[in-house]
Amino acid sequence: MTERVEAHAPPDADRRIEAAIRASVRRHATADDTAGIEGRLRELDREWDVERLLTANASLLSLAGLVMGKWVDRRFYLLPAVAQGFLLQHALRGWCPPVSLLRRLGIRTRQEIDRERYALKAVRGDFTGVRARHADAALEATTR
Repeated sequence: MTERVEAHAPPDADRRIEAAIRASVRRHATADDTAGIEGRLRELDREWDVERLLTANASLLSLAGLVMGKWVDRRFYLLPAVAQGFLLQHALRGWCPPVSLLRRLGIRTRQEIDRERYALKAVRGDFTGVRARHADAALEATTR
């Protein structure tokens, strides 16, 4: 699924996200800052990925449309239909209109978040047989 998101996202957004991952790993690798890596790993644990954000927003829009359709105007019942249509399109194709916006805002896939996480752990020396002090080596290890 994540490859489909990246394939359908604007290429400039994908490049910015990849550059941000590389910059984060390089910054922590050159500083040899275990406490900084720990903090960044905690941030990554709290980061929402594209899938989670899409699902939560579709649910919120659907509930809001149902409530507003009942109490304000029946035309608000279209909101859940549109939100669920986008969610279905994303499930089937890996893309829907909000994905482009979310990617431009820097929202990453779970795979991208995990790639940064495991590269940071490799820099920190968490894996037996892998001690990647250099950011590029750590990032390369996460793509195998």
